[in-house]
Amino acid sequence: MAKKVVIVGAGFTGLSMGLDLSKAGFDVAIYEQDKVIGGLASTFETEGQKLERFYHHRFTNDKSVMALIKDINKESSVRLRNTNTGMYYANRFYKLTSPLDLLKFKPLSLFNRIRLGILTLRVRKISDWRRLESLSAADWLRSMAGDEVYRVVWEPLLRGKFGKAAEEVSAVWIWNKLKLRGGSRSKNGKEQLAYYKGGFGQLLLDLRQEIETYGGKVECSSKVHHIKEKNGQVHSVNVDGRDINADIVVVTTPLPLAASIIKNVVPKAYLKKITNIQYLSNICFVLELNRSLSSTYWLNVNDPSFPFVAVIEHTNFEEKSLYNNNHIVYLSKYLPASDELYKMNDEDALNFATKNLKRMFADFDDSWIEKSHVWRADYSQPIVVKNYSSYIPGKETSIDGLYVNSMAQIYPEDRGTNYAIREGRYLANQIIQKSLT
Repeated sequence: MAKKVVIVGAGFTGLSMGLDLSKAGFDVAIYEQDKVIGGLASTFETEGQKLERFYHHRFTNDKSVMALIKDINKESSVRLRNTNTGMYYANRFYKLTSPLDLLKFKPLSLFNRIRLGILTLRVRKISDWRRLESLSAADWLRSMAGDEVYRVVWEPLLRGKFGKAAEEVSAVWIWNKLKLRGGSRSKNGKEQLAYYKGGFGQLLLDLRQEIETYGGKVECSSKVHHIKEKNGQVHSVNVDGRDINADIVVVTTPLPLAASIIKNVVPKAYLKKITNIQYLSNICFVLELNRSLSSTYWLNVNDPSFPFVAVIEHTNFEEKSLYNNNHIVYLSKYLPASDELYKMNDEDALNFATKNLKRMFADFDDSWIEKSHVWRADYSQPIVVKNYSSYIPGKETSIDGLYVNSMAQIYPEDRGTNYAIREGRYLANQIIQKSLT
């Protein structure tokens, strides 16, 4: 009889695991408490198209995503696009797509423009991230490019992302971000990103269909409350009052949710390690506008008084014709769940967002908004502090057959679809190999 595997969470980690385990002959059931699959990559429908709740794209060096797409025979669904980036600083817009744009970036002296360019080259040559672990991102960036570059370019972005925790964020976190972005360029030096035809929501549906083809099942609106063990071995999971037998359980939720599910079966030391990792929440506004804000895809906001770290105009990346010719704009803010903005009702939060948007784009008017959507995620960004590797709990627990495989355990890389898939498939392979011994 095939071993019964229960996967908690139908994000890309859980679904990629489910695919490989189903193909290997395991009896797989994936339970998702949300109404839709995808986790932070989940989508909603507008104008007949699936659109991400929280903006997503794929870097061209995201090998795990591409390998998965190839395995489900959907390579023809991948679109490559040249993109452009910019910066809003001191009430002005700057283009920052090419080395020439950087040389024209007047908020920095010419010497420091060159230092910033050299920084991106030096980052790619660092292969051993361990020597950065004891350094904060702030100290490392200052040492690499100087105080002016840090103050103008990096400090606003770190504070916009991590708030009060900005000074504690590990150099490893920013190193990986710079390395990843620098490696996603075409032969002519332009940044090139990828998108899946129909969005990540379509990829999720294609993945789910493939799992079901191999006999696995995916159930939404199904919350796993706790796990039972017997003689040190996984015995069952409780799903909305139903006890379902299982030989193997993999919890892929954010660690605070995982802790509530496994707290009755794991040792206190393991539970403490899980609960020690702190998260930021995220509020994301998706605006469907009848005209464009600008020609820039990704606009970094280097103004400490502005509440959003970036303005992402999705339809400067993907065709606006897919969305009834509306222009799709994302405004994203990482913040504690206790923050006043996070707790506002949708109408008040939207008013707050548009009020600030008018500060940047003087012509912007509420009449431009055809539709608006407000999305929240309680556990969006683990705070990657110095020496983060010492905080990460192992994926394998002391209970035989019980695993925890979350985005907070992806390190030295930061959370992201590519790494969610990589780690999901890696653990699936470990489980398959273990079953053969």
